[in-house]
Amino acid sequence: MLWLKVSGFQPPSVRRLRLQRKFHFLLFLSGLVTLCFGALFLLPLFLPPRIQQPDQEVVADVSSHLLAHGLLPPPKPAPAAPALGEHEPRSQSRILRKKGGARRMWPTIAAIRPKNKSVLFSFDFNAFRSRLRHPVLGTGADEKSSQSPVGAQREKIKEMMKFAWQNYKRYAMGQNELRPLTKDGYEGKLFGGLGGATVIDSLDTLFLMELKEEFREAKAWVEESFHLNVSGVASLFEVNIRYIGGLLSAFYLTGEEVFRVKAIELGGKLLPNTDKPFGLYPNLISPLSGKWELQHVSVGGLGDSFYEYLIKSWFMSAKTDLEAKTMYYKALEAIETNLLKVSPGGLTYIAEWKEGTVINKMNHLACFAGGMIALGTEEAKETKRAHYRELAAQITKTCHESYARSDTKLGPEVFWFKSSREAMAIYARESSYTLRPEVVESYMYLWRQTHDPIYREWGWEVVVALEKYCLTEAGFSGIRDVYSSTPSHDNKQQSFFLAETLKYLYLLFSDDDVLSLEDWVFNTEAHPLPVNHSDSSSRARG
Repeated sequence: MLWLKVSGFQPPSVRRLRLQRKFHFLLFLSGLVTLCFGALFLLPLFLPPRIQQPDQEVVADVSSHLLAHGLLPPPKPAPAAPALGEHEPRSQSRILRKKGGARRMWPTIAAIRPKNKSVLFSFDFNAFRSRLRHPVLGTGADEKSSQSPVGAQREKIKEMMKFAWQNYKRYAMGQNELRPLTKDGYEGKLFGGLGGATVIDSLDTLFLMELKEEFREAKAWVEESFHLNVSGVASLFEVNIRYIGGLLSAFYLTGEEVFRVKAIELGGKLLPNTDKPFGLYPNLISPLSGKWELQHVSVGGLGDSFYEYLIKSWFMSAKTDLEAKTMYYKALEAIETNLLKVSPGGLTYIAEWKEGTVINKMNHLACFAGGMIALGTEEAKETKRAHYRELAAQITKTCHESYARSDTKLGPEVFWFKSSREAMAIYARESSYTLRPEVVESYMYLWRQTHDPIYREWGWEVVVALEKYCLTEAGFSGIRDVYSSTPSHDNKQQSFFLAETLKYLYLLFSDDDVLSLEDWVFNTEAHPLPVNHSDSSSRARG
């Protein structure tokens, strides 16, 4: 047996061996599927490797994902290409998902066209928008008024976004993130030399908040300064969720061609060669060469949204992808059986599991789970719906407790459940708050499902705490110790603060039809991508 052959593996009993084997297999399977899934979910605009002829270039003739979902017309026949021998490009099937479940094989279709000619297909943006069931920015109901209490709260969050953007633009425009204490920019190593992560991450938030001048500034930078001829090693996962996700979202929200073109060009650079170690997908890729780097494969933090993308794939397919739905609920049952715990103090949490041992701690990153479970509640079996509603509420309450039990009312990176210390960090290195969004993400989903005012109360507590402890002269900064009433700042305004934290807070205080969950699915970086209503409507007509 596979697990019996692992060096150093000594099963204490046959019964425990069976449990460990099952769980190892679950983790292995989920990890492998995870590594294959994220890119396809976020990158429907695949390209084959570029093969360039004199005065010609290879371009994406059509997004196979959009074709399959009826969002684009069939491509016009491509002109005949000169013989390319054994290197001739051909239709390929690629699955490059970083954190979800690989189910469908979307073929890539390419054409060779002369340089400086228009792309061979057009996207009917008006037809796409007509299929949405709600206006993107809502209908302008009573809560839209800035004079109402909720409207005033929303305007405050909008001011925070404007302040964060203006300081980024002033001190770090074009670099990946702002360092507000030193008033300069930060590149980092996640993106392989790509710049402007905050610009791309902010596009849809600026559009959503109707910050029109700031959106024009961001768009102009993408048009004029977002260059892809860079060298370095990039996190495939991070580039997908931030850059590809941000560009696609901006395109679907606005119909601006520049965002689609940049997404196609960047997507082409992310396609790796055929050289995967043992068929596995490493964590890092070079955007210059398209080769995997460092040969490091992990099913850890980079796969944390595997379960999230299963249920979101079900919704994104307009509830036609039954396999994704089935996989999600089976996975949720496994989580309940093996990881769901209740502390001595009555707090429900999702523990961690490592080499057969349950570890009674929870990461801030895992606090998205309350919102995920809430999102999938109404699609569950009728006998399970009330249970899942309560489970979503209890997990979200526990994550709120991690905030409420700190001096700053902001939550730590990791919190433990021990008799003397529940929902609190134990070690200093776990006590930081880096402007993370997962808790307010769950508040938003729970509010939209229940309209219980407690979630807006909790969300406003976060706004107040951000203003009190994270606001600096030149932007917002994470803090190193949430248990200190005078915390030191980490000098980093994360791009996800603008992409996720402020967006989810704004939506928490907005009407339900603003970026309605009937029309949009949020990726891991909170970039909204459209539900494929054309798929369900065509099936209904059929």
